[in-house]
Amino acid sequence: MRGEDVVPGPQVVDKTALICVVILFLLFLVALVGNGLIIAALGSEWLLRRTLSPCDKLLVSLGTSRFCLQWVVISKNIYIFLNPTTFLYSPVFQLLAVQWDFLNSATLWFSTWLSVFYCVKIATFTHPVFLWLKRNVSGLVPWMLLSSLGFSTFTTVLFFIGNQRMYQNYLRRGLQSWNVTRNAVRMYERFYLFPLKIVTWTVPTVVFIAGTVLLITSLGRHTKKVFFSISGFHSSSAQAHIKALLAFLSFAIFFTSSFLSLVLTASGMFPFREFGFWIWQIVIYLGTAIHPIILLLSNRRLRALLGRGCSSAHGAS
Repeated sequence: MRGEDVVPGPQVVDKTALICVVILFLLFLVALVGNGLIIAALGSEWLLRRTLSPCDKLLVSLGTSRFCLQWVVISKNIYIFLNPTTFLYSPVFQLLAVQWDFLNSATLWFSTWLSVFYCVKIATFTHPVFLWLKRNVSGLVPWMLLSSLGFSTFTTVLFFIGNQRMYQNYLRRGLQSWNVTRNAVRMYERFYLFPLKIVTWTVPTVVFIAGTVLLITSLGRHTKKVFFSISGFHSSSAQAHIKALLAFLSFAIFFTSSFLSLVLTASGMFPFREFGFWIWQIVIYLGTAIHPIILLLSNRRLRALLGRGCSSAHGAS
């Protein structure tokens, strides 16, 4: 919260803002469908086999957290649009914030562990620690999932405490001058909430980037060897590695852009009272909507599961 204690004023609710809301809703539908298809594909696999591979457990966890997060996001934006003068730390916003904080943190951690899993499984480094991880990473997946839920719950509680303090400061407006209360709210936000958000978002982001860089480095080296081999660029191995490189690069770009968007939003560079808030929301969730589609198109196993599920549904009908 920077400059004011309310979300956008009535002047924002115009035709241009309405267009932005429509675009956000379309992005929401794309992300919902993409993540829903991932959940459906892996869910049908779970029903058939009664189990999932470690990688699929991470994928379905990430898809589920994103799927739920989209509903919270659209609910929050609709509430902002319909109630443009609501206090940012009101009880309704705190309820939405609890859900958003938990699901956003869980999405970050699931993405991070998925990057680590791919790195350990696919990369070809020969360090003893790396080789030990390669042998044991599948057994560590349940701990990855539990740690993600634990970290997310812990950070959500800390954020809730901060939001509650902000709301209490807001209620004291009638006992003190608004200038004094507003300054206290700003100081608390600047020295508690913002640093807390930066720390809790940066930790999984650093782990994600480290795993992604190692994986892309390993894939890049192997792709270069295959590219300069006798078979050359047209070999199926080279094309497979190039596709994998592009998929992981897109994953890294979308993850990093999401992290930067969270930081910039928390810093108050796009105040809720300004029209730029809606534009920034579109930028934030563009990658969230596109990445599940790229994941579906680039993952042969997911495509096969979807195809088999569609065939089964068609046969049953």
